[in-house]
Amino acid sequence: MARVERAPRPVWREQLARVPWQQLTPLLGLVFLLVIGSMLHPAFLSQTNLFNVLTRSAFIGIIAVGGTFVIIAGGIDLSVGSMAAFLAGAMILLMNVLAGNDMAPLTIVLLGVGMVLVAGLLAGAANGLVITRGRIEAFIVTLGTLGIFRSLVTYLADGGTISLNFQVRAVYRPVFFDSFLGIPIPVWVFAIVAILGAILLHRTRFGRYVRAIGSNQEVARYASVRVERIRTLTYVIQGVCVAIAVILYVPRLGSASGSTGILWELEAIAAVIIGGTALKGGYGHIWGTVVGAIMLSLIGNVLNLTTAISEYLNGAVQGLIIIAAVFLQRGRSGR
Repeated sequence: MARVERAPRPVWREQLARVPWQQLTPLLGLVFLLVIGSMLHPAFLSQTNLFNVLTRSAFIGIIAVGGTFVIIAGGIDLSVGSMAAFLAGAMILLMNVLAGNDMAPLTIVLLGVGMVLVAGLLAGAANGLVITRGRIEAFIVTLGTLGIFRSLVTYLADGGTISLNFQVRAVYRPVFFDSFLGIPIPVWVFAIVAILGAILLHRTRFGRYVRAIGSNQEVARYASVRVERIRTLTYVIQGVCVAIAVILYVPRLGSASGSTGILWELEAIAAVIIGGTALKGGYGHIWGTVVGAIMLSLIGNVLNLTTAISEYLNGAVQGLIIIAAVFLQRGRSGR
């Protein structure tokens, strides 16, 4: 009996099947938001508005870059908003003390920046060590440190607000409000952090280990990967990213209080998940996280420009997006 050969699949179907739709989904969502925003308000695509969106996304985006490492490795960090508030308060207090000693304002700013970077590294390391050495779930540990950091900044502020010395702030303000080559400085910093994060995640052995641990921790351990050390380092990276975001945030308002950074953890996690990183770990891209952070700022911007939906529902919209993104991931994995 003659064998009937099946007709070959059309070339266009094979090419379509090879398209990485999972990776392109965040970018398609960003394009969709740009189209909707341009239809709702004529000034939406103006250079001023777009730079404003990018500048606002820098804080959460930088924190989310660190969160990408944590989540890919199978962890979670709920303390980033409270950590940012505590670091901002401690930084301002230090600079105010130094200003009282007649030190040059530029020197004070540099010392404050150095202090907050070290403090962020230590805070991240503390989270990581308690999780890995103490063998406690990341959700529980970072939920606990969320309360600790928030209480500490409230204590330092005596229930009020910590304000930066006026002369020091005058020197520090350009870090947020100035531009370089026509692009706001926070956007440059966001881009540099994202590029360095992408290189570390996708071009180094450390990045391969992070993905391996998130995919299967026990298999990674059998492959001689030092799981505890790598997971701790992801939280160190998270802490440093929070510190960098604080360095950009402090000159914006020149103050910190117990309400600083509220819901930043929600926005950072949302940016990571919207960007295509698997919540269960093992897979993710820095560029997707960058797109996710910009999308969140665009959503808030669109809500501000339209009266169809109240801007006070921004948090509700973000929550729905997180649920939808995780649901789509679950659908793709067949679970």
